[in-house]
Amino acid sequence: MKKLLVILFFTTVFISTNCDSKYPDKSEKEIVVKIKGDPEFVEFPSLDGLMISANVYEVGKNAPVIVLCHQARFNKFEYAGIAQELVAMGFNCIAIDQRSGGPIGNMVNETTIRALNEGKDIDYIDAEPDIIAAINYAVKRYNKSVILWGSSYSSTLALYIAAENDNVMAVVSFSPGNYLSDFKGSLIDKLEGFNKPMFITSSLNESVGVTELINKVNMGSNQIHFIPTGRGHHGSRALWKTQIGGEEYWIAIKNFLQKIKN
Repeated sequence: MKKLLVILFFTTVFISTNCDSKYPDKSEKEIVVKIKGDPEFVEFPSLDGLMISANVYEVGKNAPVIVLCHQARFNKFEYAGIAQELVAMGFNCIAIDQRSGGPIGNMVNETTIRALNEGKDIDYIDAEPDIIAAINYAVKRYNKSVILWGSSYSSTLALYIAAENDNVMAVVSFSPGNYLSDFKGSLIDKLEGFNKPMFITSSLNESVGVTELINKVNMGSNQIHFIPTGRGHHGSRALWKTQIGGEEYWIAIKNFLQKIKN
């Protein structure tokens, strides 16, 4: 595979250690592989020590940062084209492989494979520490809070996390739902009084459920519920170039990001 050949010839590995206060017995190891002509491939530990694979699309150290989380059965390549557009807007992007995921074509989810090999659970809720670890990695790397972006199940987790985590300054949520309430409590209640910048959207059919999800939020000027005029799509793949009707999503999300960037 082309990517593997590139890695063979253009890799530089840096290893550093640290300690996570939540898991004091775990040694944190960060492995960075720089790939010429591609996003920077990095690996860092989740809160339980599982190594997470990610692609970093970097504009510069002072640029705002978006952490990109994929939907079920997918991986970081859900954002391959999306991240390039966001980079053009001036955003650093970190697209991660969560342990709850799978392949897109011949592009595998390295974190899922690693989790299965280690006998770890890979349900939706099990990906929460991966997302929190990615936020921590981004904050450490760029010394600033992040925009947390989720797709489908990860967009649900992104809302829970954004409501509780001071390192998240804004949230983008594509097709969330209230199906993790048994583990996390009602998301409707968690979002009551939520006042961080928020962009939330879905397919047209899903928009009724999203409206219910945010009915306790006093929507401010930086909080947008975008409802497509067409049928729309589920998750962040609404922004894929192949998707009919994706243009209106792009206009809406770009307007939101430009507003909070300024």
